[in-house]
Amino acid sequence: MSTPARWASRLLPLLVLVVWLAIGGGLGPYAGKLGEVATNDQAAFLPRSAESTQVLKAQEAFRQEETLPALVVWTADGGGRLDPAVREDASRALASLKGAEGVVGAPSPAFPSEDGEALRGIVQLRPDLGEELPAVLDRVEAAVSAVPGTETWLAGPAATQADLGDAFSGIDGLLLVVALVTVLVILLLVYRSVLLPLLIIFGAVFALGLACAVVYVLADHDVVRVDGQVQGILSILVIGAATDYALLLAARYREELGARDGDRVPAMRAALRQSFGPIVASAATVALALLALLFSDLTNNRALGPVGAIGIVCAVLSSVTFLPAVLVLLGRTAYWPARPKATADGEAAHPVWRKVAGLVDRTPRKVWAGSLAALVACAAFSFSLDSKGVPFDEIFVKDAPSVTAQERLGEHFPGGAGTPAVVIADAGAAEKARAAAAAVGGVDSATLFAAPGSDRPLVADGRVRIDVTLADAADSDAAQDTVVALRDALHAVPGADALVGGTTAQKYDTQVTAERDRKLIVPVVLAIILVILVGLLRSLLLPVLLVATVALNFLATLGVSALVFENLLGFTGTDSAVPLYGFVFLVALGVDYNIFLMSRVREETELHGTREGLRRGLVATGGVITSAGVVLAATFAALGVIPLAFLVQIAFIVAFGVLLDTLVVRSLLVPALVRDIGPAVWWPGALRHRP
Repeated sequence: MSTPARWASRLLPLLVLVVWLAIGGGLGPYAGKLGEVATNDQAAFLPRSAESTQVLKAQEAFRQEETLPALVVWTADGGGRLDPAVREDASRALASLKGAEGVVGAPSPAFPSEDGEALRGIVQLRPDLGEELPAVLDRVEAAVSAVPGTETWLAGPAATQADLGDAFSGIDGLLLVVALVTVLVILLLVYRSVLLPLLIIFGAVFALGLACAVVYVLADHDVVRVDGQVQGILSILVIGAATDYALLLAARYREELGARDGDRVPAMRAALRQSFGPIVASAATVALALLALLFSDLTNNRALGPVGAIGIVCAVLSSVTFLPAVLVLLGRTAYWPARPKATADGEAAHPVWRKVAGLVDRTPRKVWAGSLAALVACAAFSFSLDSKGVPFDEIFVKDAPSVTAQERLGEHFPGGAGTPAVVIADAGAAEKARAAAAAVGGVDSATLFAAPGSDRPLVADGRVRIDVTLADAADSDAAQDTVVALRDALHAVPGADALVGGTTAQKYDTQVTAERDRKLIVPVVLAIILVILVGLLRSLLLPVLLVATVALNFLATLGVSALVFENLLGFTGTDSAVPLYGFVFLVALGVDYNIFLMSRVREETELHGTREGLRRGLVATGGVITSAGVVLAATFAALGVIPLAFLVQIAFIVAFGVLLDTLVVRSLLVPALVRDIGPAVWWPGALRHRP
């Protein structure tokens, strides 16, 4: 190499390193600033075309001022009936909050329950309190707790929003620290190298900083939406993906260094040439699978699509620029105290994977039949997974004050108290619509909405609002059945043009929309992955085989999850979005490992034929892919530190599924099938003719 070329080969990596250090220093803080543009307003994530969403928009005309209600519940100390004088004390306590900071208008008086054992009042709060909400609720609680002889509870949307904010409060710091420490410990144990794990971690952090900065700007300009769930998934996704891609490149560079006696630049050129295609292909499957969520009618699904895709692009960018730069600058030092060496047959010395490859080579049919039987047995339980939603009392993994308060409310008032079904109807048929709603089974009462201080129904744009209190808890299956019956009854009222919404209707519509999304998006994701695999492997039979195996792995994971959620974690249901999220992450990420394996097998097959190429490819990639799978599983498992059922369920499904895919599907099932089918697996490509 000439002197100018040698200098260029040294200066270019140094320049790339400086650029990434500037990115890390300038944009890194954005990883902790996404909360400033995030919203945890659940009403903003409803189906766009659902009836309940139309009702939510129509309700705006009946609001003099937007509010966030807090429900106050009093019960007697030690249980039993309340003294009649307590009602007056409670009403005075509520009235004292009029004009208090954060309170809108005058709170309602205290209303007794039919059993005489509880009181209920409503305090309307400003909806834009944000981080001030917990302090305002503390002042409300201090005022209403002054009623002697009672216990006080705060329920309703305001209390729930405060608990959600508390659940997400550590997402900027705790989640990131747990994920990074987990990755670092695993890499140190697996690779026994001091510098390489740190380099990989730095690359992942730089990628996350860049992704968060891009998302922050887009969210600040209302191009994308971010909530706490999307924010947490973005962090985990970028760290996990960047680590996986970095491990693949670092392993290949180590091989090339050993084969080229430590010549850094040619070794990196060869490593990049061989790794770039699989890395980009695997990233494309994840990014495009996430973008397929844009077909969803649920706003939170559509929000995750572009945000997640941005994170994957940043992870790839870091893996193919920052990491090659520092590895070229450090050479063998990056792997210290280990020293890359060339082996006799050009393969890395992995005795465990030599044994696995030998087992697959000797008895392929027994291996794939046993693996297939185990996966099918697990998949048989997938149909028992209940994805109709998580009951309100299970939304938070830990005890939450709002959940306890809602339980107290439900003990003494109708199950739907405080969260009525909302009906919007034409004013000319107001009484007919109200009577029809009141006559539906499962309805406790139906009242026309009136302006404050008036007994006459409030009419806005020729429409009236009817508040329907359900007899059952708003999040129960019985309440959803009542909403369906309400819609049937009210849609049949002539001239009413009625729409039924509210919390229960929103949950029902979200569930129906989620089922529709799965039917649409699952085939789209599978088609995307199939097209990418066909282009990468230049085969048709093998990509179909790989897609089928990862789909089976997903069903097996759902089967195990159904058993674990119900029998070990105590969940009676899963969030309606969990199966779709689990599918997108697990199938797209699971294909990654098959891409890493089979792209190497194809490379070796061109030199040695299908049988020997499979053996060499499995031995060479076994260690790095397994460690990448363990890292990704541990990274997603870190989502479990956020005490929300949705994220705990996603964490288990992805973590368990990735391990199952890494240790069974990619290590045993796929290699055994390829070995048993032989060269025909490359049909219709030219490799099928290679002996």
